[in-house]
Amino acid sequence: MRDIVTLACTECKRRNYTTTKNKRRTPDRLEFKKYCRFCRTHTPHREVK
Repeated sequence: MRDIVTLACTECKRRNYTTTKNKRRTPDRLEFKKYCRFCRTHTPHREVK
């Protein structure tokens, strides 16, 4: 039931991380504050298609 999703930086729009999520429990898009090596700072990363 868990699907692999990609997280992209909201500042530079680069796809940096992958994670899994349960589509039944969390139908909306995930958002985490993670480190972006291109921006060299912690930025919000949002789930992309």
